[in-house]
Amino acid sequence: MILRDLSDEEALYRVITPRWSHAPTSGAGAALKGGRFNRPGLEALYLSQTVETALEEYRQHARLLPPGTITTFLVRRLRVVDFSSGYAAHSWDPIWAEYGCNWRQLAFDARVEPPSWVLGDLALDAGAAGILFPSMLHAGGTNLVLFNSSTLSADSLSAYDPHQQLPRDAASWSGG
Repeated sequence: MILRDLSDEEALYRVITPRWSHAPTSGAGAALKGGRFNRPGLEALYLSQTVETALEEYRQHARLLPPGTITTFLVRRLRVVDFSSGYAAHSWDPIWAEYGCNWRQLAFDARVEPPSWVLGDLALDAGAAGILFPSMLHAGGTNLVLFNSSTLSADSLSAYDPHQQLPRDAASWSGG
């Protein structure tokens, strides 16, 4: 496993569902049913290294892009698993070749544990805050999953909002 420390301030991106833009660093949505690298119950925030990758990740395979708020996140001084170059047999345990599994089909249809959830466990066991990995939806794109994102300090993870344009709480959505 390759571990690396992120630099003093890396900018990453995510398109946030407008209804949840008041809690940009929350990974609670991914905790509900799980995600590529997180089991249900494990909070995770998925970010992208470019805006284009973030848009493709948000759109998934839909023809039309639903409404969203593009947000820049500043990530600082976190140790992560660097799987950004993908699987290479000489560098990675064979289970890492399964990172691109159809985790939704495995978890929801076949009701078996996706191997990518085991990868998340391995990263956490190694003390990593997350995993850098190739995007499955944007060729050449790279994503970062951060585990337990809402418990990370603002010194490690913050949404860039210099003019306070993101809502501060869910009240902006009441009555709608």
